[in-house]
Amino acid sequence: MSDERPLDPADGGVTTEVRGRILLMGLDRPAKMNGYTPQMARQLVAAFERLDEDDDLWCGVLFGHGAHFTAGLDLPKFRDAMKDGRRSTHGERVDPMALGRRCSKPIVTAVQGVTYTLGIEMMLAGDIVVAADDCRFSQLEPLRGIHAAGGATIRFVDRGGWGNAMYHLLTSDEFDAEEARRIGLVQEVVPAGTQLDRAIQLAEKICEGAPKAVQATKASSAIYLRDGEEACIAALGPKQAELAAMDDAEEGVAAFLERRLGNFTGN
Repeated sequence: MSDERPLDPADGGVTTEVRGRILLMGLDRPAKMNGYTPQMARQLVAAFERLDEDDDLWCGVLFGHGAHFTAGLDLPKFRDAMKDGRRSTHGERVDPMALGRRCSKPIVTAVQGVTYTLGIEMMLAGDIVVAADDCRFSQLEPLRGIHAAGGATIRFVDRGGWGNAMYHLLTSDEFDAEEARRIGLVQEVVPAGTQLDRAIQLAEKICEGAPKAVQATKASSAIYLRDGEEACIAALGPKQAELAAMDDAEEGVAAFLERRLGNFTGN
């Protein structure tokens, strides 16, 4: 879906680049610490939708241009929507915050420098997070008179447990990459400047698997979180039968017998 509204360079945007099977998506407003604007939001939805719907793209990497991932929402630009209680999940479109329609493809997020509020929620909406060792995290909405509405109140508890979640959500403190890893918000901490390269490496590793099997794995775990264990178990057999009937399953058996990586096509 195209967005014909005129672009304002001061409001930044989102860059996209295809590398093999991977779509790189970059928050691009470095002069404002990638402060997130409605214009950036629209472009990120379009990028996520492209990733989700293009069969040639198997994995996404989300990152921020410049020294910081993002300082969070540019609050004045969202204030009217907040007053009206509007929290868009983008209707039938893919929601980068995964509160509406979730992207079916894996997302690896690389973060660095200031990663505040929406930045934390955005990385937790994905699947794997690589953090630079210079990261500074804070979920500081209460200091601005609001509460986190992009998923933090859900995913902090899910990833870190109640005590760790309340510790950081209620104090609005700033914490570093090692603390984020300790409580499960990030999976790897790497030297600053290498986080994007490492995220791409992980995306390339993911792309060694059969794409439909990878997507089914993500979807199965999402069913468990959303609908519970019984629903997840009930879906396992039918999905496995569907995958086993694909050409990629035949290739997987051949790769196993020949002790090599599979040459998967998504068919």
